[in-house]
Amino acid sequence: MIRQYLRNIHTGPLRTQLRRFAIVGAVTSALQLLLLWLFVRQAGLYYLIGALVSIEITIIISYVLNNLWTFATTRITSRWAYLIGLLKTNIVRGSAIPIQLVLLYLFVDWGGINYIISNAVAIGCSGIYRYILDAKWTWGQ
Repeated sequence: MIRQYLRNIHTGPLRTQLRRFAIVGAVTSALQLLLLWLFVRQAGLYYLIGALVSIEITIIISYVLNNLWTFATTRITSRWAYLIGLLKTNIVRGSAIPIQLVLLYLFVDWGGINYIISNAVAIGCSGIYRYILDAKWTWGQ
């Protein structure tokens, strides 16, 4: 089962979808890092609060982009289903927020690594988790 799943990622139908998810993730990750920098450097927020706010903003943007492009074959179109999908993706991605924030804190406060670099690594670490849950639950694949 795992072997077949991995094969589908490389050569099967999941390949295009995973690539699109990664592109949307890269774009929204860059946006999240920019927002984090703005919140911390320009607005003076504590880096963990800035990270939390930037994460939530990019959760919404990711949902819109993934619904339009990544999961186009199972796109959610009705208003009610769209709001339910947004709630689902917030639950999925919201469940990844503690993972990301803990990693961010550990890298910054214990590792002495810059908060932007730390957040980029934390985003990457939680990416696979988010893809699997979003694909299965939010878009029902």
